[in-house]
Amino acid sequence: MRRAAFRRFVPALLFPFALRAAVPGEASPAEQPLPRAATSLLGDVDVYPRPAVTWLEVQVELTRRGFSGGSIDGIRGPQSSAALRAFQRAQGLSESGQLDESTARSLELDAPALVWASLAPQDLAGLQPLEPTWLGKSRQSALAHESALELAAERFRAGAGFLRRINPGLDWDAITPATVFAAPAAEFVAKTERAAFLEIRLAEKVLEVFSADGRLLAHFPTSIARRVEKRPVGDLRVMVIVSNPDYTFDPAVFPESAEARELGRKLILPPGPNNPVGVAWLGLDRPGYGIHGTPDPSKVGITESHGCFRLANWDAQTLLGMSWVGMSVRVVP
Repeated sequence: MRRAAFRRFVPALLFPFALRAAVPGEASPAEQPLPRAATSLLGDVDVYPRPAVTWLEVQVELTRRGFSGGSIDGIRGPQSSAALRAFQRAQGLSESGQLDESTARSLELDAPALVWASLAPQDLAGLQPLEPTWLGKSRQSALAHESALELAAERFRAGAGFLRRINPGLDWDAITPATVFAAPAAEFVAKTERAAFLEIRLAEKVLEVFSADGRLLAHFPTSIARRVEKRPVGDLRVMVIVSNPDYTFDPAVFPESAEARELGRKLILPPGPNNPVGVAWLGLDRPGYGIHGTPDPSKVGITESHGCFRLANWDAQTLLGMSWVGMSVRVVP
């Protein structure tokens, strides 16, 4: 049986979430067992550090180290396998994409993969509906998260369906600051080492970050341009870095949009996670091209863009902290 000590492990420096105060005579939320739907995805050993043994633990630990496999969902998929192969390459291991013994030893968990978490009052107060039209979006004060579930999914790098699955019975539409829920312990990714250059591999739809001595520092899935002629190949350079950018809507870029054809003018959309370029923009030395976040992380690496390189907002934020103006970006077929 899983020991209760596991649930009490909520390291304050790594996971500083506000937890609901305990009712007299009742265990605090951090001491209560996580839902069975959550613990069934974890290994049976409660002692840390220890090797990752389930795909949820693999996804969480890879994310903590900067090797993103897309939204955390506890399921081995193509992006998770690609992230594991990248980690294996960085460690000098066989790139099998399998959790073999040598990989498990290298991919050691220092803390549980799931924790109790909550959302702060200011988080919930900042939610607002998203207007359906470009003009409506341009008139909003911010393009914020629409719901507590959307906010939690992005903050903890998880799929919304996954959060529902590991928190059965939780009414996400009735979330308050006192509500606690199980979530991946992957909010904070401490990638402070400065990158030397980026490499984007179009065929694999991945962006990788390298040090000056060629070490692989980080790996992210990315979306690329739908049209082959819109995909830049060769050596580019980062010209501008903007955190939480606004967005200039140009109707000429969206000829498929009836609204764009009717507007006939550019609009400035305010910043926010639901901004078309998400929460980060790295402008490249080719007009109109950049690396940026996206309001829909589930589509990264699956759907295609108008020309830019799209990352999940959380990966774009990690990359932002490693990047600098003038950094080389190598795009290969």
